[in-house]
Amino acid sequence: MTEHPPPPNPYYPPPTGSPYPTAAAGVDGGVDREAEQGLEYHRLYRAGRRGWGWYAGGIATLAVFFVLINALVVVLGSIVVLLLTGTPASELGERVTALADTGDVTPGVLLFLNVVLILTIPTTWLCTRAFHGIKPRWLASVAPRIRWGWLAASFGPAVASLFVAIVLGALLPGAENEDVTGSVNAFTDTTRDFLLVIVLLTPLQAVAEEYAFRGYLTQAFGSMVRDPMKARYLAVIGPAALFAAAHGGQSLPVFFDRLAFGLVAGVLVIATGGLEAAIAYHVLNNLLAFGIALFLGDMTTALNPEEGSWWDVLVSTAKSVLFVVLTIALARRMGVRTRTEPGVLEASRGRV
Repeated sequence: MTEHPPPPNPYYPPPTGSPYPTAAAGVDGGVDREAEQGLEYHRLYRAGRRGWGWYAGGIATLAVFFVLINALVVVLGSIVVLLLTGTPASELGERVTALADTGDVTPGVLLFLNVVLILTIPTTWLCTRAFHGIKPRWLASVAPRIRWGWLAASFGPAVASLFVAIVLGALLPGAENEDVTGSVNAFTDTTRDFLLVIVLLTPLQAVAEEYAFRGYLTQAFGSMVRDPMKARYLAVIGPAALFAAAHGGQSLPVFFDRLAFGLVAGVLVIATGGLEAAIAYHVLNNLLAFGIALFLGDMTTALNPEEGSWWDVLVSTAKSVLFVVLTIALARRMGVRTRTEPGVLEASRGRV
């Protein structure tokens, strides 16, 4: 009787390529034992150029673009747009300064911040290719691509966990959101403009943060050490700490809440072999937060939550734990790939 191979699993597809360059010379003795089983997501840069200099250079470049260069690009673009729309040159300085004023968030400010963050996506592609000799598509997953079916499925656990968080927030005595006014805000032209920016760009902003922190930084931190166990801790904790710190001044509860968010997203990236689940979680979380602020609260306070309650941290932690449990269970049920195709770990030819 002839045995037929099992049908292909769309969530556990054979990779469309390999992160392993076809070079003749190996690194660390040529064959890496991890490569025999396939690399996990956070170890993918082990297939490229190794050495602290490459990792430090890539992380530093990402930071410079994230903090400075992307903002300068958007500022220059804003100046061009303002000039083309008839803004007098004497007003350019004031108008551009207002775009970066997070103390008074307007639709223009939110647009400016979103575009600056979205530019991080091509920055991570650049760093991946230039410093590690790996094709940027390996940032998405071990497939290597965005697994759209798995991304869509990940929204199920995200919605369930956010619903539980809303219920807990309503029940716990100290978890009320002080930013919510208690009445619905009037729908104005400003509300409409905010809504357009949130719907069109906030999902991409969340994707960009995932590509930077759970994508590039997770792979960089997870690949820079040889010990696989140490790599797991470093790949999760390092990017999570930087993610929390990157949000600026904040109270300890708010910092801890963002740190917990980063830790959860980092665990999920490794456990599912890609960014999809973390993207779904981040997108829905941001849409919910900005939606509540837009219709029931204040956008400036939502974008700069310097104060926070430990009750809110409790709710957020419960939400995150539930999301992790549901997502990992769903990923296992669907057979989501968590490693690359087994191969030989070899050095890059150095072509950028």
